[in-house]
Amino acid sequence: MKTVSSADGTTIAYEHEGTGPALIIVDGALCARGAKADLAGLLAAGFTVYRYDRRGRGDSGDTPPYAVEREIEDLLALIGAAGGTAFLYGHSSGCALVLDTVLQAGQASVPKIALYEAPYNDDPAAQASWKTYLGDLAGALAAGRRGDAVALFMAYLGMPAAQIDGMRQAPFFPALEAIAPTLAYDHAGLLDSLAVPVAKAAHVAAEALIMFGGAGFPFMRETARALSAEMPHARLREVDGQTHDVDPAVLAPVLAEFFTA
Repeated sequence: MKTVSSADGTTIAYEHEGTGPALIIVDGALCARGAKADLAGLLAAGFTVYRYDRRGRGDSGDTPPYAVEREIEDLLALIGAAGGTAFLYGHSSGCALVLDTVLQAGQASVPKIALYEAPYNDDPAAQASWKTYLGDLAGALAAGRRGDAVALFMAYLGMPAAQIDGMRQAPFFPALEAIAPTLAYDHAGLLDSLAVPVAKAAHVAAEALIMFGGAGFPFMRETARALSAEMPHARLREVDGQTHDVDPAVLAPVLAEFFTA
């Protein structure tokens, strides 16, 4: 493990492996740097792959109050540690952070980005449910009910109540509770209204690969199409047979092909 200091002094922990151009993995909600270890290992033959703990997670620090700008600065600091230029791969809500960062960093620092299933949704019913979830999440976190916050997120994703109850008894659940406050970072901060950010997408100058899983939720397909249609240098890619929890062995060659082209 290594660390880099962000602009506000927060320590950001990371690991890297492999040889070749720098490729930074930006993960989504409730994930620390170990979550994409398998993917990093598969990509390490052709890239120097960086995995990091976003602020408030794992071995990274956290300096309140939270702002999206601080997370952008964290990623910019990691790009600097990687030599000043890096490809970015975002998964789920990590896609939102990649979009914000590439717009600030510019194409010289981030020449290519890849996004897998950015969870924006323009459906009015989905946005209404999202607003309710954010209110419930804020209440749980304000009361210090971190376990309830995690459970709310899992319920929002559609996990049955009995399965959530079982998960709360699992050995890994305390680790999820520890980083539960970062749900607000991803959801109330990065994703905000849940609407597809077409205006942001239109200003992305970097080459982009926008992906969705062929076996995933239909709205992910529509979101990917909307984003790719707005980006000047984007290509749309269906990853056959995959859900939101994409198989690293399937995803790795898709990413390698794009980033080496």
